[in-house]
Amino acid sequence: MAFAITQTCCNDATCVSVCPVNCIHPTPEERAFGSTEMLHIDPKSCIDCGACADACPVDAVLPLDRLTGGQREYARINAAYFEQDLPEGTEPPARSGPNFHAWGEPSFDRVLPSDFGPLRVAIVGTGPAGMYAAKDLLLHTRAEVTLVDRLPVAGGLVRYGVAPDHPATKKVGETFARFLTHPRARTYLDLDVGTHVTAEELAAHHDAVIYAVGAATDRRLGIPGEDRPGSVSATTFVAWYNAHPEVAADAVGLSSERVVVVGNGNVALDVARILVSDPETLAGTGIAGHALAELRRGKVREVVLLGRRGPEHAAYTRPESLALKHLPGVDLLVDDHDPRIGAAIDAAGPGDKAAVLRGVPREAVDWSLPPGTAGRRRIVFRFLSSPVAVCGGEDTRAVRVTGGTAELEIPAGLVLRAVGYRGVAQAGLPFDEATGTVPHQGGRVTGRPGTYVVGWIKRGPSGGIGANRACAAETVGSLLADAVAGTLPAPAGGPKAFRRLVRRRRR
Repeated sequence: MAFAITQTCCNDATCVSVCPVNCIHPTPEERAFGSTEMLHIDPKSCIDCGACADACPVDAVLPLDRLTGGQREYARINAAYFEQDLPEGTEPPARSGPNFHAWGEPSFDRVLPSDFGPLRVAIVGTGPAGMYAAKDLLLHTRAEVTLVDRLPVAGGLVRYGVAPDHPATKKVGETFARFLTHPRARTYLDLDVGTHVTAEELAAHHDAVIYAVGAATDRRLGIPGEDRPGSVSATTFVAWYNAHPEVAADAVGLSSERVVVVGNGNVALDVARILVSDPETLAGTGIAGHALAELRRGKVREVVLLGRRGPEHAAYTRPESLALKHLPGVDLLVDDHDPRIGAAIDAAGPGDKAAVLRGVPREAVDWSLPPGTAGRRRIVFRFLSSPVAVCGGEDTRAVRVTGGTAELEIPAGLVLRAVGYRGVAQAGLPFDEATGTVPHQGGRVTGRPGTYVVGWIKRGPSGGIGANRACAAETVGSLLADAVAGTLPAPAGGPKAFRRLVRRRRR
């Protein structure tokens, strides 16, 4: 019985490295890697060894006979990937037998001198990007790693950004957790670089510093009323239901029957899914107690996903949109206010995003009517529509949106903007306001020898958890190359001096 990769695929490609028959594609060496939403197992080449399932950090790989409910679609999705014309640069697996496949020449990207001594490296941030960098250093060099996080709990977006009903995705945190207590690692939590210690002080006690601080804020809409009470960023909402220590328990109220979510990426779908899910199905997850209590007493019956582009250009991934079709007690509806929407869905190919909405009811919604159907909840996709203003007095009352030749108002007591994350300037580092990133070359911070970046602060808020693996490999490679070349600044203090400094600042 072959295996299949399912919705929670994180694309870190650990499964590829352990597969003995090269049946998982695209691989990191293939041009299509990074542009596909998930990896795929060829059912004709899989030998059912289970190595990929054992290695997967997010439990995305399952035997075909164990797929249930909506997971069964992934048997077809995996097989269909190999039946189509593969993306350019992708090598199809050999069909002559599992032990007679083509392998490329072995390559060794890093060759360190035999006398290469241990480095002291500080990593600021304990999310996926920082922990992939720590893993690389601890497993492949003799480096001593100092992990620093401004929050009292490690994990970054794995802890505070993944939806609580995605426990398999959160399991990647278990993979990283062992490096927090590695013999050559020391972890400092609740320590803010720029407040408790300066960037210069951190650098003075280490050979190199890697910043893995992510994208801590959200992008703005730039419309009137955006800061009105009842208009909240999805960043805040996600942090609220994940018990982020910097977001108050009463930061979100759910007294409105209709919520408008501006955006149609995966975060927008996460937010919509949490809002319409039966609270009792969330009770056994890691959701914050205050969020669960508010969901239980809340009145939300309808979530409107507002996207300025058509369904063929939606930013969410097919696996996440497929999951919405299997939510119990939740109806999906496409607001058919523009003929181009239905035409795009009908013309979509089997593997296109818009094809997921084929079969979903379509109608021109009358927004003056109460939301949804009694006893049920629903998610409404409204494409080709942009917000113009958030309307109301002391509270939010409606969202004015574009709709063909005229504007209209969608009544809503809560508006969540989910149009992307954005990095913030770091004390002591250069910053590009246009991109929300730190200027760098291959991870080397411009004008700051010995200082590096990884993750979203390096490349912008794109790519999921697994994308950070390759990103970290590049940055660590640059750091090691600089160490071999002798261009890293010599630290003035050692680990004990740094511990004393931290104790003085954070008793």
